[in-house]
Amino acid sequence: MDFKTKKRTELFQQFNIDENQGLSSKQISEAQEKYGYNQFDEEEKESLFSKILHQLKEITTIILLFAAAISLYLTITLHPDDFAEPLVIISIVILNIFLSIKQESNAEKALDSLKSLNAPRANVIRDGQTEEIDATELVPGDLIILETGEMIPADARILTSSGLKVEESALTGESVPVDKDSEAIIDADAPLGDQFNMVFSGCLITNGRATALVVATGMDTEMGKIANLLNTTKKAITPLQLRLHDLGKKLSIIALLAGALIFVIGYLQGETMAEILMTAVSLAVAAVPETLPVIVTITLAYGVQNMVKRNAIIRNIPSVETLGSASVICSDKTGTLTQNKMTIKELWAVNHDPIKADSDYNADEEYLLQLASLANNATIEDRNGEEKQAGDPTETAIIRLLQERGQEKSELEEKYPRVHEIPFDSERKLMTTVHELDDGFISITKGAFDRIPVDFNCKAGEDAIKIHDQFAEKALRVIAVGYKKYTELPEDLSPAELEDNLEFAGIVGMIDPPRKESQEAVRAAKAAGIKTVMITGDHIVTASAIAKEIGILEDGDKSITGAELAKLSDDELQASVRDYAVYARVSPEDKIKIVKAWQANGEVVAMTGDGVNDAPALKAADVGTAMGIAGTDVSKNAADMVLTDDNFATIVHAVEEGRRVYENIRKAVYFLLSCNVSEIFIMLIAVSMGWGVPVISVQLLLINVVADGIPGFSLSKEKADADIMEQAPTPKNASIFSGGLLKKIGVQSVVFTIITLIGFYVGSFIDINSTITANHEVGQTLAFIILGWSSVIHIFNVRSKESIFKIGFMSNPLLFWSAICSIVIVLAVALVPPLASIFSLVALSGTHWLLAIGLSIIPLIVIELQKAILRKMDKN
Repeated sequence: MDFKTKKRTELFQQFNIDENQGLSSKQISEAQEKYGYNQFDEEEKESLFSKILHQLKEITTIILLFAAAISLYLTITLHPDDFAEPLVIISIVILNIFLSIKQESNAEKALDSLKSLNAPRANVIRDGQTEEIDATELVPGDLIILETGEMIPADARILTSSGLKVEESALTGESVPVDKDSEAIIDADAPLGDQFNMVFSGCLITNGRATALVVATGMDTEMGKIANLLNTTKKAITPLQLRLHDLGKKLSIIALLAGALIFVIGYLQGETMAEILMTAVSLAVAAVPETLPVIVTITLAYGVQNMVKRNAIIRNIPSVETLGSASVICSDKTGTLTQNKMTIKELWAVNHDPIKADSDYNADEEYLLQLASLANNATIEDRNGEEKQAGDPTETAIIRLLQERGQEKSELEEKYPRVHEIPFDSERKLMTTVHELDDGFISITKGAFDRIPVDFNCKAGEDAIKIHDQFAEKALRVIAVGYKKYTELPEDLSPAELEDNLEFAGIVGMIDPPRKESQEAVRAAKAAGIKTVMITGDHIVTASAIAKEIGILEDGDKSITGAELAKLSDDELQASVRDYAVYARVSPEDKIKIVKAWQANGEVVAMTGDGVNDAPALKAADVGTAMGIAGTDVSKNAADMVLTDDNFATIVHAVEEGRRVYENIRKAVYFLLSCNVSEIFIMLIAVSMGWGVPVISVQLLLINVVADGIPGFSLSKEKADADIMEQAPTPKNASIFSGGLLKKIGVQSVVFTIITLIGFYVGSFIDINSTITANHEVGQTLAFIILGWSSVIHIFNVRSKESIFKIGFMSNPLLFWSAICSIVIVLAVALVPPLASIFSLVALSGTHWLLAIGLSIIPLIVIELQKAILRKMDKN
């Protein structure tokens, strides 16, 4: 219901109350039964059992569980003394589930933080008596009393007020306190920031007092609507999760088809069911890259560590990679793109030209600044090297400029002591102070330009209007200063006397300026193919001016207000969303609408914010980014990433890190799948040819988990390519195999398959050494060593598109020594008799070892030749 436009008498009639008595006990009971308590509904949280069940539904997990079940059955029936194989498979499943749940363990705390914003107590008039009650017991129709420093307990219409200022940044995002006026006439479509006769739950009263009529409680308040949005807004699956899920499906299809083929081949060749099942287990193990989830988690975790060093804390680990895919950044203005520090940019003293704030001043300009500083209650102090501010941001800007000019407010006040003050009033929009001079007294009035009562019909007045309009076109907030001198302290110190017939001194124009690094960061984002959009609660003129200066609002781009946005349907916004670069005076619902419009266009959206009003959009975005300094707990808990420096440039750095992370995950996929795919073909071809099984499941597990896993973990530390931020973002629907990765995997798989089958065939059927006769066990041992070593050496192929001899084997020392470690482990398993026995390996001759070494380095030679050919083609 539109309470802001109703007359007070209509509101009293609607709630059936007396403005002096408040609600009766009976009315309170009826209202509590109708509206419930003044608190938020809670979202049902997912149980640990549900999370485990969710992980067990993953296709790759199902394949491994199926393999474990068959392996366990064969172990019990054929060799009950050796449970190593099923235990290893089940352990891998448990490890993967544990890691997946751990990275999702940041439970949703946004609603809990939101609840903490509710005022615990409230002063209310009931049955004609003023009493203090628990704020949860408030109901619509209650009359409440509000004082400076109190948190507003519910949405209410102001009935009476005196100097009331409310800090509404939690809802609107703008930190400057808003002047409230019980007599203000409000338009029906006015956004929250312009509803000057209303106060809202969770906001702080910074000045004055008021009585107000509660019109909404609990989930019906503006804060409650945000709580509802948090409850109903679901976090989208990240692009990486989608790609890995798609990869799991593809691998599962390959495994099922290969299993069916093996079953048919085994049946036709007259093998026993036990032999066929053993082969099927090996195929299942071969199809699943067991260490990929762990490598992905480690790569993401390393990305998290790097981002912490660059002032970004990641709360949701998969978001590291999602940042790398970001194609749109929806950024708040205040404090993120700007300094969140009101600063005087220009000033004008009567009978002179306007000047920049950092120019040389004449006597009149110095006088103007001194007058504005005297009629001022703000302070800026240096405490142990840290600046401490107190007071209104606009007043603080004046004192800061005074200090930059080499003067101190305390010195001015000592020279011209204050003897009287008329505090700022939201109705007058003025503040007046009286000071003692050597030859009398001076009253100084500071406030809104249109409220300084001076003669605007004279030349000075005409100039003032002209300069004011020039400042306004630059989106500068204008403060005017007038004064009046007395020979003696006047007896009448009322506003009517002191604020009338003033001498006009001039005006100052201030703005929250852009951060120095914002312009470069926006340019870098654009070069990386990322569109930057400003979404703010500020006025459209101010927002557009800042956006134009930073480079967000370019030729052809448009600005739009929340009121205009409300007139667009979802379909209309989706069709035109690329036209808008600035959204001003928007609501929490508007922010979600904007995010979803971009997502509907296939874009990956990073959204920044610091207020409670930003929380639902942060949750809806692909990467929600909260401010660590100015941000509320609600926004931080709804976000995936928190910026410890509240700086837009940090987001761009995080995107670069995200891209590095994603490329390293693709390298891991290239590294692991080359081996996994080849293992499937090795099995199929060997069995089809009647050569028997070339590698058994326990050998494959050692290769996949140890030989590949150990060096694979080190891929997380690979550096990014120099041109990574000059490439376009990866489309949300792009396959993980895009950019020719599938072809690379195919080529390497063919090489692995050929060299392993050569080794297996030679070992099984050709006597190349007089001391060891060719047999199936020798062939399996040779196949195991060649497949293990060649896949380890393949790690050097995947590191870069450049030759490994150019970037150097030791440019990633951890990877180099991990590869050496894996090679030694494969060697030790084959040479140490107890280990060889566990993995069904036999002794080889020196000739066999030379053959294994020769065949194992072939993949490196092939890829180096391929890279050289591609480089030559690129040059041509």
